[in-house]
Amino acid sequence: MVSLRCTTAHHSLLGSPTCLARPRRRACPVVRAAVAVEAGAQAKVSLIRIGTRGSPLALAQAHETREKLKATHSELAEERAIEIVIIKTTGDMILDKPLADIGGKGLFTKEIDDALLQGRIDIAVHSMKDVPTYLPEGTILPCNLPREDVRDAFICLTANSLAELPAGSVIGSASLRRQSQILYRYPSLKVVNFRGNVQTRLRKLKEGDVSATLLALAGLRRLNMAENATAVLSVEEMLPAVAQGAIGIACRSNDDKMMEYLSALNHEDTRLAVACEREFLAVLDGNCRTPIAAYAYRDNDGNCSFRGLLSSPDGSKVFETTRSGPYSFDDMVEMGKDAGHELKAKAGPGFFDSLQ
Repeated sequence: MVSLRCTTAHHSLLGSPTCLARPRRRACPVVRAAVAVEAGAQAKVSLIRIGTRGSPLALAQAHETREKLKATHSELAEERAIEIVIIKTTGDMILDKPLADIGGKGLFTKEIDDALLQGRIDIAVHSMKDVPTYLPEGTILPCNLPREDVRDAFICLTANSLAELPAGSVIGSASLRRQSQILYRYPSLKVVNFRGNVQTRLRKLKEGDVSATLLALAGLRRLNMAENATAVLSVEEMLPAVAQGAIGIACRSNDDKMMEYLSALNHEDTRLAVACEREFLAVLDGNCRTPIAAYAYRDNDGNCSFRGLLSSPDGSKVFETTRSGPYSFDDMVEMGKDAGHELKAKAGPGFFDSLQ
């Protein structure tokens, strides 16, 4: 997983990355229905078609969304009222190259966004860390489900921690964010590209392709596979990806009915934390090869605590900053933006040029 976002050509700018937070209401809602037909059975209209990737984790998140919709709207609890539509993305099909080499994280959302805009699905369920900084014009992201644990899990069959791995040990990870933080603290280790879904990566680890790997604890928990974690890394040792552990649900910006359904599921604390982190990312996201990490959360005093990181892929240069302020949308967006500008200035223009 690469902790960066790349604004690709097919994602036209729609204001700010926080456009996901404040949907505008419009008249004449567009509500389309799909027809699911079984042989010999009467056609049944689906009120909502959920678009998702086909990986086990993506499907688990789509099913979680479906269950929450059924629980909050009685008409959606009817049989076949909600249909799950699996969409194959470019990121799922190209597994032998680093994401940074083939276009960044938008590769996990483009085909789903296209299906949404074309009316083939009504809502799209995404891992928020896969969502590019700017949403495609005509879509909006009014809902975040409650955030899971943001930490990373260390998985290894021979050691209990990164510190215990002998020099030269190979760690598999597709994430430049993880790679840079590992090499910063443990320069004697080696990190190689390691892609595939959770099950594939665990299988490769058991087959001895690498000595260890890191996975998001949130994904393991949603798959009921948390027992595979050898250890859970603190956010001090491994700062998470922007929006790690958060699920986002998008719809068309003129579809008032879907926005009404989704507003009932929105978790406000998560929405604000994600908006803060994505604003930080938007300031720094100059290209697809920049390790970036961030975490915003409500502290014990009820305020927002924020920590952000920018680094070189080899871990030789690491820039960090922290912020604290009121847990409110405007304050948190400004906090993320200000932190991003600080680290951009600290790194200097030569830093970003070197990553091209």
